[in-house]
Amino acid sequence: MTSKLTLHGVSKRYGPVTALHPTDLEVREGEFVTLLGPSGSGKSTLLKIIAGMELPTEGRIIINGRDATEMPVRERDLGMVFQNYALMPHLTVFDNVAFPLKIRKTATEEIRRKVHDALKTVQLEHLKDRKPQALSGGQQQRVSIARAIVYNPSLVLMDEPLGALDKKLREQLQFEIKELHDRLGITILYVTHDQQEAMSMSDRVALMNGGRIEQIGTPRQLYFTPETAFAADFLGSSNFIDATVTARTSERTVCRLSSGEEIAAPSREGFSEGQKVRLMVRPEHISLLGQAVSADRNVLKGVTTGTTFFGESAEIRARLAAGSEIAIRIPNDYSLPEAEPGAPLHLEWDVRQTHVFA
Repeated sequence: MTSKLTLHGVSKRYGPVTALHPTDLEVREGEFVTLLGPSGSGKSTLLKIIAGMELPTEGRIIINGRDATEMPVRERDLGMVFQNYALMPHLTVFDNVAFPLKIRKTATEEIRRKVHDALKTVQLEHLKDRKPQALSGGQQQRVSIARAIVYNPSLVLMDEPLGALDKKLREQLQFEIKELHDRLGITILYVTHDQQEAMSMSDRVALMNGGRIEQIGTPRQLYFTPETAFAADFLGSSNFIDATVTARTSERTVCRLSSGEEIAAPSREGFSEGQKVRLMVRPEHISLLGQAVSADRNVLKGVTTGTTFFGESAEIRARLAAGSEIAIRIPNDYSLPEAEPGAPLHLEWDVRQTHVFA
């Protein structure tokens, strides 16, 4: 598959501050790749460097097979969608979308055809004569998307495009952007701090932390096989339990809690007997039903400290004998009695759903 974007050791320093450590990344043709991370993780800095708004301190940027490291913004063949829409208020919807074509001196009839097609794609052709201030936030963002795709750029960059919208509209536009990507086959590099956006829309996610890519992979890979405690904690809900490694085989790592209870996890390189570790299990993987000891199941005892009702699910909090407090997320069921504070619990989960981190 053709590479639309390749980064080789791209970094950025501002005096003594390193905003982005040397970073490699490839975005293939037709991919939807998301840069995900908290504020200050380097994702926006990386996007600005790709867009040409910032020059890298080191490294090379290859766009569509050409070295674009020092190339002006207008020559990079990129579409941009911003959080604040960046529409020109004195121009109509039609003229806003037509603007990139006009500065490229496209023929009038071709402009008319391409703008019509772009507005039809985002279902706004009936609003082509309105000004931006007469549109809702969601409609303005659709205009911004139409403007970004109207000239068929090699790569579309989206910088927190849904951040200014309310929850329901945000979810609607997530679906529309993903559907647009699938239908047109465009290549998208998307920036967000919202894990739900990243997980639901992306082919691959590059999770960033401290100016570095912490882990990159499909949403399923990052969620089910996090490589670091940060990745496990940032994506989804996580329970962490302190323990010490007591045994390790080619298949399994066994860890002991301060209470003397043992938890097993799939074996990972880099851990040795006596090492202090953090174990992680997700709340939805814990069951309250089983009490029988099995070689394939971890079983712990605890007591209930509280319950939170979420409608479709409930979260029960429990304190372990070792002192840690963990959460158990279960589907709501009228037949399930409400757990009273202080009630004893037997917690059980599959060994394969336990993760070990230094």
